[in-house]
Parts: sequence; C-alpha cells; structure tokens
Amino acid sequence: MNMSTGHLRGVLALLAVGPLLAACGGASDDDDAGTGPRVLASFYPLEYVAGRVAGSHAEVSALTGAGVEPHDLELDIQRIADVEEADVVVFSRGFQPAVDDAVDQAGTEHVVDAAEVADLVPPDEDSHNHEDDHEGDDHADEPLDPHFWLDPTRLAMVAAAVEEQLAAADPAHADDYAANLAGLQDDLEKLDTEAERGLADCARDKVVVSHDAFGYYADRYGLEVEAINGLSPDAEPSPAHLRELSDLIDEEGITTVFSERLATAELADTLAGDLGLDTGVLDPIEGLGDETSAEDYLSLMGANLAAIREANDCR
Repeated sequence: MNMSTGHLRGVLALLAVGPLLAACGGASDDDDAGTGPRVLASFYPLEYVAGRVAGSHAEVSALTGAGVEPHDLELDIQRIADVEEADVVVFSRGFQPAVDDAVDQAGTEHVVDAAEVADLVPPDEDSHNHEDDHEGDDHADEPLDPHFWLDPTRLAMVAAAVEEQLAAADPAHADDYAANLAGLQDDLEKLDTEAERGLADCARDKVVVSHDAFGYYADRYGLEVEAINGLSPDAEPSPAHLRELSDLIDEEGITTVFSERLATAELADTLAGDLGLDTGVLDPIEGLGDETSAEDYLSLMGANLAAIREANDCR
C-alpha cells in the first residue's frame, strides 16, 4: 500500500501522542471513580465523618463491619495490613485496644485520634460505670467515656481534624475537602439545634438506658441518664444497682426502658417487664445493623430524639 509522506508523518504523530492522551484520560477516569487517599476509620461514626469530608476523592472503609459490636473488636492479619496500608487513619484511642496497637505499629503519617480531638471526660459521677458498687471516693483511675459522637458538636470537632489530615495527604483536593466539611458541620449544627429545642420542655428529664453511652448527649441537652450496664454493653449490673434503679423509676414516674440494637436487650426487657414499663430503642450509633443499614448518623440521631421526646412527654 502506498502512503504519501505527509500522511505518514500524521500517523506517526498520532502514535507518538496517543499514549499521552490515554494517560491523561486514565487519570481523569480514576479521579471520577473516586480513587485517591485510602482512609481507614475504626468504626461507624468515624467512617461517616470521613466519608462526608472525603466525598468522591478518597476511598473510605471501616475496620468494624456492619452488625459488629465495636467495643471488643479483634483484628486479623488482613485488617492489620489494612491499617498499615492506609494513607489516613481515623480512630479513637482507648475505645478499641486492638486498633490502638495496630495504629501504633503502623506509624501512619496522617492520623486523627478522635479521643484527643473531642476532649473526652470521665463518665458523670451521677451516671457511674455499674460493673460494681463504686465503693470509695477515688475515681482517679475511672476510664474516659468514649461515646463523644452522641454530642454533634464534639463530632464536628473531629470532622475538622479529619479535613485537616485529608488536605495534608491530598493537597490537590484541599478546597473540596473544606467545602465538604462546611456542609457536614452545617448538618451537625442543625441536628444540635433540633435536639436543644426538642428537649427544652419535657415532663421528665431522666432516661433509663441499657448501656452507659449517652453521657455526652445528656450533658449537652440537660438530661439525666441512668444506665443498667456500664460503659461496655456487656458489663453486668450489681443487684444493689438494680434495686436503686427500680426505686428511681418509681419515684420519677419513668415510663420507658431503652435498649439498643447491637447488644442484647435481655436486662432492659426484664426490668421493664418486672415494673410494667414500656420498652424502646435508643441507638448509641456505634455501628449499623440489618435494621439500620439504610440509615445514617443524622437519621439515627433524629430517631433517638423522637424516642426521648415521646418517653418524656416533651412539648
């Protein structure tokens, strides 16, 4: 086949730039598909925050799977490798010891420790960790309450720290991360305002729950929370505590005992049954389960607010 000199030069030119065009097109496609920094969160609320801030620019996953109670998470070799390979790790020191160990060993450059950012405090002395009767007055060794995310203002602080680390790991998309953070913080501010207004005028201000996870929520919105179990949902209450709780329920006219989805409701149901009370669900939002797989942090917090308003006859 004969080919003119000009035509041949054109073909050679296309062949030369073809790989460059393909490379440019590939980078764009990858970006649209959401590739970028690998972000690993230790459990659901942190995964939610990281996903909202990252948007389409990062791959976000969680160490704690759906339906898994996060307090006692153990990591296999693959999950430890996931921590080592992540570009950004978001965790809360003291909540999941296996994750703490993996993060310490990995030496990841971009790390958010939510426990440090959210300014954790010990459980309120009126809402003790009920594994025992708390004999004595020395609470110096009392653990910090890890459930900061039930106060949306504290979660907003963690979100800002996630944005800072994402921007450092991926400066090309720093403006987008900042915009995503602003949108999330707007949603959290609205959530906070709704709870303040919704719980401002109630017949009762006491709530009985199965798991001592609502201390920050109570402090934020003027409630008093009494828990059947301690900071860990599998902690066993003492008989003395159960008697005190029964007396409190009777004295305060409490109508409802709340359980949760990811832990057994046996003790809450038994207490409610013995006293002729209603049962309900308050979700500590430590993870999503089968019943909440279509929900997210915002909708679950809204459901918690509605449940408390109904139980406490709020106006």
